[in-house]
Amino acid sequence: MARVSVTHLRQNLPTYLKRVQAGETIQVTSHGRVIARIEPEHDPAEEARLWLEGLGGSVTLADVVASIANGDADLEGTGDADHL
Repeated sequence: MARVSVTHLRQNLPTYLKRVQAGETIQVTSHGRVIARIEPEHDPAEEARLWLEGLGGSVTLADVVASIANGDADLEGTGDADHL
């Protein structure tokens, strides 16, 4: 992760924005202390899709609500008789 002072960032903003656009995260410093971070925009939907793809068939996704609504699920006798 690159570090850049506020002054240097102001003088070279287009260069640093291109680096961020390419995927790099930049820490911005003032008097040697990190005060901010500039990072590429993240698409939560894309991250979720990649995460699900990474599961690689280790889980099965099903629509439980549709099964119940269509009457496909056998819910008889699934409750705890002591806590009804």
